[in-house]
Amino acid sequence: MKVKDYIESGLKNFVEVAPSDYKEIGKFKSGSHVVSFYIKEENDKITDVKFNSSKRCKKLLAVADYVAEIIKQKGKVEFKDEEVLEFFKDEKEIEKVKDRLEIVKKVLNK
Repeated sequence: MKVKDYIESGLKNFVEVAPSDYKEIGKFKSGSHVVSFYIKEENDKITDVKFNSSKRCKKLLAVADYVAEIIKQKGKVEFKDEEVLEFFKDEKEIEKVKDRLEIVKKVLNK
């Protein structure tokens, strides 16, 4: 999928401000990019994930949103680079996608 198509389909996990009933699990700043992830847990399982990001970079928004979907699906902070890169394999600037994935991994200590 291309980042543009993903963004146009709508971000599912982006929030403007930190949700009050969620726990922040990481924050990272890289240049003009600032990203934070928040989780909601039940019985030690992640039931929901939200993130906030500087809105300048569509690739970062798309990668963070997709990673949040993977985490929700698995119920834990666990994903592989290949899962994300395979999903966005149609993107021309794959090196930028890889770079944004590195930012997301730093937020999540992965």
